[in-house]
Amino acid sequence: MTGSSLLAGPDPRAGAEGLQHHLGRVGPLPAAGPDLIGVIERSGLLGRGGASFPVGTKWRAVASSPGPAVVLANGSEGEPLSRKDQVLMCARPHLVLDGAFLAADAVGADRVVIYLGEDHPEAAAAMTRALQERPADRRRAEIVLAPAGYVTGEESAAVNFVNTGASLPIAVPPRPFERGVDGRPTLVQNVESLAHAALIARRGDEWFRSLGHGSAAGTVLLTIGGAVRYPGVVEVAAGLPVGDVLGLAGGTDGGARAVLLGGYFGSWVEAGEANDLRVDASGLRAAGRSLGCGVLWVLPETASPVAETARVVRYLAGESASQCGPCFFGLRALADACERIAAGSSHGQDLERLRRWSAEVAGRGACRHPDGAVGFLRSALQVFDDEFEAACGRTRAGALRA
Repeated sequence: MTGSSLLAGPDPRAGAEGLQHHLGRVGPLPAAGPDLIGVIERSGLLGRGGASFPVGTKWRAVASSPGPAVVLANGSEGEPLSRKDQVLMCARPHLVLDGAFLAADAVGADRVVIYLGEDHPEAAAAMTRALQERPADRRRAEIVLAPAGYVTGEESAAVNFVNTGASLPIAVPPRPFERGVDGRPTLVQNVESLAHAALIARRGDEWFRSLGHGSAAGTVLLTIGGAVRYPGVVEVAAGLPVGDVLGLAGGTDGGARAVLLGGYFGSWVEAGEANDLRVDASGLRAAGRSLGCGVLWVLPETASPVAETARVVRYLAGESASQCGPCFFGLRALADACERIAAGSSHGQDLERLRRWSAEVAGRGACRHPDGAVGFLRSALQVFDDEFEAACGRTRAGALRA
């Protein structure tokens, strides 16, 4: 495992690491000193939940807000192609809890919410057992099971669910760091990000930066799937070329048409071009791409890109929170057009409609759901332009099923 830090130690497939073994392996968690947030900032740690926002900047914003804060450790993982958060929580639950309580001390929080997807029972069980091993911490922590769904992990939806029981995004501002759970400043942080912070607190910012390649810092957990020989979750040095990462999964299984980078809110990349890209969130963002939630999904040459696109757009349309017209009606209209093209029953103007409607939907929702959906669609229209233009309607079975 290249550059391993989070999954170093016992084989992750052996189950959850207990508290005593965890402490014996990585040592006790240091106190959150006055410079801890500075250390996190200097480490270059970026959020691993999808937005790649600097973790230290987020912590400092919450710490600077008045009143006692709340930490929400986000392990809902609603992306159908992602498994990395579940693997981490099942194997290293105490590393996640270390990060959550460290963050609470750093930002002045007296309440920690462990927010987990109810459709990930193994991860929920591992985190529950781990918390039971820490009686001193249990007094300020609780586990909340979020309903299954793509948008339940969006930070305002997570806050709304804890507050009201409705897992729906809410309009911002104010943002959670200003007013979140119980109306208090709230740090919503992905569980992988918290686990990295727990190790940085022990080993320092220079250590974390040294794990990456080039200007990238640290390691990243990636879910590799699709047309690869050994799909699964790997931990790799940030900045490693995508081609090398796919090699860790045994390489592609047969011909590869394209790679979906970042999951359903990500983008398609031609297979040859993808091999040379690096798993570096900052570098990808500068190139107009995103590592997203850390998914690399290989589309085989035998699959129909048009049918795959139609299936994913239909799924995302069904996951709308149904609160905004451009999202509720717009995504359904896009899905209908995609399905007509894939079925060979297009009205003739559907391709132009996809291009025009996707531009009209973007930026008009209360949350980023429609933006992510149309970003995925636009990348498909670009990479699979020939296939969409042909619009023959004769498609094969899907290959992107979770």
